[in-house]
Amino acid sequence: MARRTVRIAMNGVTGRMGYRQHLVRSLLALREQGGLDLGGGDVLWPEPVLVGRRADALREIAARHGLAETSTDLDAVLADDSVEVYFDAQATAARPEALKRAVAAGKHLYTEKPTALDLAGALDLARLADRAGVRHGVVQDKIFLPGLRKLKRLVDGGFFGRVLSVRGEFGYWVFEGDWQQAQRPSWNYRAGDGGGITADMLPHWEYVLHELFGRVTAVTARTATHVPRRIDERGRPYDATADDAVYGIFELRGGAVAQINSSWAVRVHREELLELQVDGTHGSAVAGLHGCRIQHRATTPKPVWNPDLPTGDRFREQWQEVPDNEEFGNAFMVQWEAFLRHVVLGTPYRWDLLAGARGVQLAELGLLSSAEGRRVEVPELVL
Repeated sequence: MARRTVRIAMNGVTGRMGYRQHLVRSLLALREQGGLDLGGGDVLWPEPVLVGRRADALREIAARHGLAETSTDLDAVLADDSVEVYFDAQATAARPEALKRAVAAGKHLYTEKPTALDLAGALDLARLADRAGVRHGVVQDKIFLPGLRKLKRLVDGGFFGRVLSVRGEFGYWVFEGDWQQAQRPSWNYRAGDGGGITADMLPHWEYVLHELFGRVTAVTARTATHVPRRIDERGRPYDATADDAVYGIFELRGGAVAQINSSWAVRVHREELLELQVDGTHGSAVAGLHGCRIQHRATTPKPVWNPDLPTGDRFREQWQEVPDNEEFGNAFMVQWEAFLRHVVLGTPYRWDLLAGARGVQLAELGLLSSAEGRRVEVPELVL
């Protein structure tokens, strides 16, 4: 058996997502299981090199997990020929420049989204990476979640017939930071720092809709800043200059219409933080992060609405749970595995920087739609 070590510069692991999902639940989890099986007896061993601005925080994380290398000098890490992959989970505003430096150093790229602050920057990154001949990938974790993988199984099996519509609800209440600490960093609410739920979530909805139902061809959106004043990590009040909610209508190739509400100012009254209902001519499904329920047309009841009487129907009890039928790994880890195989073995991988640019494009056009109060067509992107 041959063990191939791949050294990965990880920038942004002091943040919640970079630390929990990418370092602990993905790369360290791969190490705990003995590495990534490449087939033929070969194993890939990921070796993280922690990069960031806060040396003490990096050293504490490294000591906690028995890692050897940390650095606050990104250029020095990128100059190290033994580092093959650069991963970025920084705040959005810092990401494009770091990715460009990594491309110039010849590193393969794997990055959180959005990949840039605007479409021009996202396309520029994709072109630079292609010209440099490096492999590149963008985190698109939600399509690897158990609930959405079950939904994809239904789509591929023809369960829905012709898909008519998709309705989604995402979000939760993010505390203002005064009497309870906020669950999200304050930069998320500052437009100048790349904040805003439109920039954060519309890239997710682009790839979810694209992968499951077809490319988004037009968007009509309305953004809002429902909570205009918040308290930052140091206890100082600040004005929220970025949107904390976006209500979108997305027209899809093939004629289906998707409506998705995203909000950090909503209290949850649903089974999961994300729920998508898909209605088709032959059946419907409601999928969350983990579960998925269905109702086929042959078992659809015929309710009659009488405003004078309360209904006796228990509508949720009339749906059937979709079985797992397989073991679903952590969504972030599953995509890390696919990307690392792509880097080492050259296996096909379609979630690249062009796919990331489509997400930035949809967010940009969603903001334009809201600002101008109109429907905006979404052109197909090519490099």
